[in-house]
Amino acid sequence: MRLLDQAREPVLSLFRLIVGALFVCHGAASLFGVLGSKGAVAFPVWPSWWAAAIQLVGGALVALGLFTRIAALICSGSMAYAYFTAHAPKGFFPLLNQGELSVLFCWAFLLIVVIGPGAWSVDRLLRRATANSSRPAVGAAVTE
Repeated sequence: MRLLDQAREPVLSLFRLIVGALFVCHGAASLFGVLGSKGAVAFPVWPSWWAAAIQLVGGALVALGLFTRIAALICSGSMAYAYFTAHAPKGFFPLLNQGELSVLFCWAFLLIVVIGPGAWSVDRLLRRATANSSRPAVGAAVTE
């Protein structure tokens, strides 16, 4: 159990990184017609172009661990919207309505919102830098 406890932070950070990177790939495929996609969506077609922009930018922010919770919340919401508008009308079960990827991304991003960015993130580095800059230097005189 101790080994699993020690692996928690690195595994959560890798989970965040991989989920974000996969979302970036989906956004890049839709926006730029790369990675085997059928072509790019036109600007500013609703909701396709905007969803792809959220995938690209939000996925990059989540992968980096920068503004992680708000970016993950937006990504999760976009996947919930995609599921309920594009997939759910075709049937109840995600395997039958081809919405399983939307459901998985939605819940993966919601998990990231709840657990936070993890140890390996820009958010953590910024938090450390802010905490260090607000402390008085060792040996510094404190005046009031």
